[in-house]
Amino acid sequence: MRVVLISTYELGRQPFGLASPAAWLRARGHHVHTADLAAGLLSPPAVRQADCVAFHLPMHTATRLAAPVVARVRELNPTARLIAYGLYAPINHDYLHSLGFSAIIGGEFESALTSVVEGTPASPLIPLDRLQFLTPDRSTLPPLDRYAHLCIGAERRRTGYTEASRGCKHLCRHCPVVPVYKGAFRIVPAEVVLDDIRLQVDSGADHITFGDPDFLNGPAHALRIVETLHQRFPGLSYDVTIKVEHLLRHRNLLPVLARTGCVLITTAVETTEDAVLEKLDKGHTRADFLAALALARAAGLHLSPTFVPFTPWTTLAGYRGLLRILLEQGLDEAVAPIQFALRLLIPSGSRILDLPDAPRSRRPRRLRL
Repeated sequence: MRVVLISTYELGRQPFGLASPAAWLRARGHHVHTADLAAGLLSPPAVRQADCVAFHLPMHTATRLAAPVVARVRELNPTARLIAYGLYAPINHDYLHSLGFSAIIGGEFESALTSVVEGTPASPLIPLDRLQFLTPDRSTLPPLDRYAHLCIGAERRRTGYTEASRGCKHLCRHCPVVPVYKGAFRIVPAEVVLDDIRLQVDSGADHITFGDPDFLNGPAHALRIVETLHQRFPGLSYDVTIKVEHLLRHRNLLPVLARTGCVLITTAVETTEDAVLEKLDKGHTRADFLAALALARAAGLHLSPTFVPFTPWTTLAGYRGLLRILLEQGLDEAVAPIQFALRLLIPSGSRILDLPDAPRSRRPRRLRL
């Protein structure tokens, strides 16, 4: 079979979501063309020849950007089978079906995607099987120079990307991982992760971003990887995403992360209003965030908090309080400007909808300044 795998947007990273299924499909003898539209153009000849065209949809923006590309694919090849896979595929099932997708796969998608390409229906829609992962095949993706770089002072580091785990043990109400994984957590074997990193280092990577929803969901697995990583590539730096709750619970591991090359931790703080944090079931408070920030700084790590400042329960005083805390803590330059404007997204299956005062309208509430 001739398969085109398409990514529309992955935050400036070389897509794991193309490289991993490419390895699976090529191992089965299929001809795979990869198209990362954030770093290159769609190939009309490849689309015209394709039996299947599969879109990786890891986030909301990627899902929306896919719509005009689907129209172009249909124009080039009306008979190709359209497949959507990734975290945001199942929670946008009806929308994607309206665009003409005949197969929609979430969760641990590689095996199910391969089955669909080979003509076997994907069942269930969200497989959570424990897969025997293959080393991702990045051979046809754009070079790392085409992607985001990490700047440390005057130094500019080529940045690779991998995943050591998927899913999450936690059930934060607003999180898009929860409707798909429902508390399930799957690891990618350490040697597969390390081999993927080795190939990226061979391609010029000086830094690696771990895209796990939470790097310390499996602390022993995470430590095994970073300790070995540091031994094999002592000059390589990396960054991870970790919950505030885990930063506090595993505070003894923060110096280990710093020693093995971690330079940045992203943490989803979401808000500094305790009442809203309780609604979101985040598992931390404003005081916990400040304590985690102090711990990270003491370990020599930079903390990059992310926020969803506008929710149905946000108050003007709370929003001003968030800005005040960031200024007081010297974090104003550590937060991307878009973080000050994000609104809560409530996808299908969100646990937010379980709340008695959950919004029932798409119309946003306005704060009067």
